Amino acid sequence: MALSRRVSDLAPLELLVTVVELGSLSRAATAHGISQPSASVAIARLERRLGVTLLRRRSTGSVPTDDGELVVAWARELVTAARALDTSLEALGEQRSQRLRLAASYTIAEYVLQGWLTALRRTAPSVEIHLAVHNSATVIDQMLAGRADLGFVEGLEVRGGVLASRPVGCDELVVITHPGHPWTRRDRPLAARVLAAERLVTRESGSGTREVAEQRLAAHSHGRLPPPLLELGSTTAVKAAVVDGAGPAIISRLTIQQELADGRLRVVPVADLDLHRVFRAVWPANSRLIPAAAELIRNAAQDMAP
Repeated sequence: MALSRRVSDLAPLELLVTVVELGSLSRAATAHGISQPSASVAIARLERRLGVTLLRRRSTGSVPTDDGELVVAWARELVTAARALDTSLEALGEQRSQRLRLAASYTIAEYVLQGWLTALRRTAPSVEIHLAVHNSATVIDQMLAGRADLGFVEGLEVRGGVLASRPVGCDELVVITHPGHPWTRRDRPLAARVLAAERLVTRESGSGTREVAEQRLAAHSHGRLPPPLLELGSTTAVKAAVVDGAGPAIISRLTIQQELADGRLRVVPVADLDLHRVFRAVWPANSRLIPAAAELIRNAAQDMAP
């Protein structure tokens, strides 16, 4: 029996799953490399095709309706199975012994990549992995130069046509300060315009963390941000400077769990500022992923799932 037209196209169902996982139609559109209007049209067509309302739009984002919850649960299983089938088909005829040239941003390499690689080692122990760690802009350059088979980047828009990409998870940036900073004594969230006017401790130019932070802050500063207070080449250096009282910074929450637990850093809430970003896998659009690379992407997505 042939499939009905309700499930003949998986792309809108995959988009729906991403909207619910990220909590926002705009963030899901960004993750899939399409515009928000295109994403809205795709969801509207899917709702007409299925005959149910799937999402409820709110000022804070998009949430599934009761029917939408059911459809998303079924769609998630379908999309997961389709991805597994795709990976398995790619693996047909391939040798299990492979070499994978991998490039990853600093935050991803230092805080989450090792778990993804450990899972890969369990299923593909003979894969020879060569890892290079750079900021996100340099990872993209390495991919374009053909020096890596697969990359993982933070927040950067990926040029369509040359590189293919897939979101593997969502990360949150937060404002951090030394516990003695005046911002920690506020009884309400910091205004985004106040943060935008402050000189911050930042990563170097090309960092995905810095790019996302500056893009979001620019909307609250008429596009003219002050120069960095300090510009440092690693997340560890940024954290150390903030711990020493140099000034505030914007950094991934993934990177500060120990410092928050032992009281060396504090997170400052900020009003009206979305600092979520997407982690993406990237690879040459004209090349087929080797099975080890496809499996590593799947490991990353499973690990980062809410």
